[in-house]
Amino acid sequence: MKFFLRRPVTWLADRVSSSPQQVNVDKALSELYNSIADEPGKKGPLFAFRPDEHPVIIFSDLHKGTRDGADDFAVCEENYLAALAYYNTQNFYYLNLGDSEELWENILPNVIRFNKKTFAAERAFADRRAFVKLVGNHDLYWGNDPLAPAVLKVLYNRPQKAHMGAILRAQLPDGEIDFFCTHGHQGDAQSDGNAFSKWFVSYVWGPAQTFLEINTNSPSCNDNNKTLHNQFMYQWSEKQKNLVLITGHTHQPVFNSLTHLERLYLQLEEAKDHGDNTTAEKILQEIPRRKREYNHIGPQFRSMKPSYFNAGCCCFEDGNITGIEIADGYIRLVKWTKKNGTPQREVAEEIHLVQLSAKLNA
Repeated sequence: MKFFLRRPVTWLADRVSSSPQQVNVDKALSELYNSIADEPGKKGPLFAFRPDEHPVIIFSDLHKGTRDGADDFAVCEENYLAALAYYNTQNFYYLNLGDSEELWENILPNVIRFNKKTFAAERAFADRRAFVKLVGNHDLYWGNDPLAPAVLKVLYNRPQKAHMGAILRAQLPDGEIDFFCTHGHQGDAQSDGNAFSKWFVSYVWGPAQTFLEINTNSPSCNDNNKTLHNQFMYQWSEKQKNLVLITGHTHQPVFNSLTHLERLYLQLEEAKDHGDNTTAEKILQEIPRRKREYNHIGPQFRSMKPSYFNAGCCCFEDGNITGIEIADGYIRLVKWTKKNGTPQREVAEEIHLVQLSAKLNA
């Protein structure tokens, strides 16, 4: 049955595929942002905070499964639990950008049964009223099913709504910056369209893709779609004033609107300009390794406005996880990785928010 159905279903998907267009992405992001800003709580919360006093950690794309061969999160669980233990002890606020549970491949009761430790770790934040859960395209259930609020209440021992987005309004000495957080599938009519299209993806299309083992439109699995996604998100964000967009969805970390490979090329140019041959040689050795992961360089990467960030994911094959911290007056890209068998936090990139604000308004 799979053999006979795979080709016609793939053909049909290509014909009616809702690959996002810039105009649709712009419209969806603007509508969601304005809705939260004008009517906080309807589609997501708005929090005013001081980033030097109220630390925030942002993770995305866990894709919790059932510990079988298709469970991408299993190898990352230890790093994730260590990270949450650290951030809870440090009184961080936890914002989850969605795709936390892999509900295209699994039924929810099984995911819950195999992830009791992770739900308990998240519950510690909920107990402090320091947890926000957003909806992604692989866990649309939380935003669609009328029983979802009851399930969330059981999981977190208190009412816990799943939102479409959130705004973190940072109070800075020279004004405010809105950190607009959402999963990043906005503009895709399959997952971000009307109620019927979202129901269809959740209960028909997602399971069908799993059964037929096809994946026609997943940025996390396709370098071309990653490029397109990053381009759309950035082009919307650069038009905004005093706003930083933070998403997930692609599983690819982005900091200051730049991927790791693009930052390496900038660092290489700087090293050469300063005659630092040792640093330049190290970067030249690292570039081929990064090219194997992602080989696209944006045409304007030297002059990007630092308005777009991506938290990466918590399901890398090597067990590492990445996230975005806003703390101590800085925004940071962090990685949790094992050193000598012990999970450790590493800061990959950081910029002070006053400096970020100046660059946004330059």
